[in-house]
Amino acid sequence: QVRLVESGGGLVQAGGSLRLSCAASGPIFTIHVMTWYRQAPGKQRELVASITSGGSTNYADSVKGRFTVSRDNAKNTVYLQMNSLKPEDTAVYSCYARGVDYSDPTPRDYWGHGTQVTVSS
Repeated sequence: QVRLVESGGGLVQAGGSLRLSCAASGPIFTIHVMTWYRQAPGKQRELVASITSGGSTNYADSVKGRFTVSRDNAKNTVYLQMNSLKPEDTAVYSCYARGVDYSDPTPRDYWGHGTQVTVSS
């Protein structure tokens, strides 16, 4: 079974930086898109950034110019470099991937458990 495991969250002061990683493991044939979502307490989950296998990226307006998403296809890993962090960036950041594993040619959705990012003012 394909698993996504996030790492890199933590506590940082406003203006600081963090780098999140999400590694996919298991019988992966291909991953089409990898996406970072976040959910703050009392708020809906929102897309932060996504990247396709070809390197096309998409960002939420609130993070453009501060966050950078990248991926290592050979390692099935996606990264989120977060700079100039603000208290409003505080949330649980979760990784999502849509791909195909060797057991079934049907594309599936995979989710990680999330990692907490807290930005203090």
